[in-house]
Formats: sequence, structure tokens, C-alpha cells
Amino acid sequence: MADDFDLFMSEMGGVTPLKQGDKADVGRPVDSDVAAAERRRLATAEKQQDRNFLSEDYVEMLDAFYIMDFKRDGVQNGVYRKLKLGKYPVEQRIDLHRMTVKRARQVVFEFVEQCVANDVRNILIVHGKGLNQRMQEAAAPSADDKAILKSYLNKWLRELPQVMAFHSAQQAHGGAGAVYVLLRKSERKKEENRRRFIAGRDKYGPDIKL
Repeated sequence: MADDFDLFMSEMGGVTPLKQGDKADVGRPVDSDVAAAERRRLATAEKQQDRNFLSEDYVEMLDAFYIMDFKRDGVQNGVYRKLKLGKYPVEQRIDLHRMTVKRARQVVFEFVEQCVANDVRNILIVHGKGLNQRMQEAAAPSADDKAILKSYLNKWLRELPQVMAFHSAQQAHGGAGAVYVLLRKSERKKEENRRRFIAGRDKYGPDIKL
């Protein structure tokens, strides 16, 4: 044992103890500005994502040629008929072709929000009929073909309070592969209309009914 101890001591002869300042700091690391900024960015992105309440849950699949139609209470029949017939000019449009359900969900949510914020009321959403695979297989389309994006869009548009009505488009605008959407007025536009109404009433006098 003595020989082993002497051997150990000879091997350690050139080793000096670490000074206090040479010890590694294993405490909480100092947060860099870059890391903090990145965490804030991720937190903001997550918060924005959380605003999207559109559901990705299972939906009943619609066939490729199903005609989508929806009207909230308060929408006049004449207005809905004009929407259905494509009589309103399309102010903005978006194409969901080749998008995943997850991507389309985010795009639809943001698109509708932006349109309302910019006083856009009549939009066209192209969703397709889900027939690409059938065409590649040179098979004739049938009512058994299911349109995934169309099915989800049919549910999402009903979930969005900004959507007042929608109907599958006329052939000139995509037919059953697209949908006309009527959006509600923005708060700014409502206020403008209210002021215009008051100005018109004052112009013609209090006894005039407009």
C-alpha cells in the first residue's frame, strides 16, 4: 500500500489546487439580449396563434359537388340572393389549393380579419373540389369523392362571427370549388354610416323620415 501511495503522490507532484476564481459557475446563466428577444418573439407568435379559435376537429366530409349555403338571421333575402348569383363584385380573393388543413385554417382566419379591418365585404375563397387525385388516376369524378378543405371551410365560415353569409360560387368564379362570402361591416364603417344618416336627417329636417 505504501508503494501505491508513493506512486500516487509522485504522479500528483505537478498538480496545483484550483483557485476560487477558476471554479465553474454552475448557477443560473446570465440571460443574453438575443435569447430574451427570441423568447419574446416566440411568446408573441404563440399568443397570436391562440387567437385562432377555428377548430381542426373532425368534420363530416362533403362531396366534391356539394353546394355550400349559409345565412345568418338579419341578412335580407334580397342581399343573400344577389350574393348567391354572384351579383356583388369580388373585392378580394384567396386560393387555398395545395394547402394543408392546418395552413388553410390560419390563412382563412387572418384573411377574414384583414378584410373586415379594411372594410372589404365581398370576398371569394377558392378551395377546390378535391378531385386532383382522381384526375391523376384518369378516373371519372363521382359524388363519392370527398373534398377535405371544402368540408373544413364550410365549418370555419360558420364559426367566424364576421361572416354574415356564404354560398358556393357561380361557374364563372369556380362553381362548387369556390365560395362567395359576405362579411359584416367594420366598426369604422358602421360609424361612418351612422354619421352620414345623422347628417342627412339634419339636412332634411327632423320631420323627414329616411
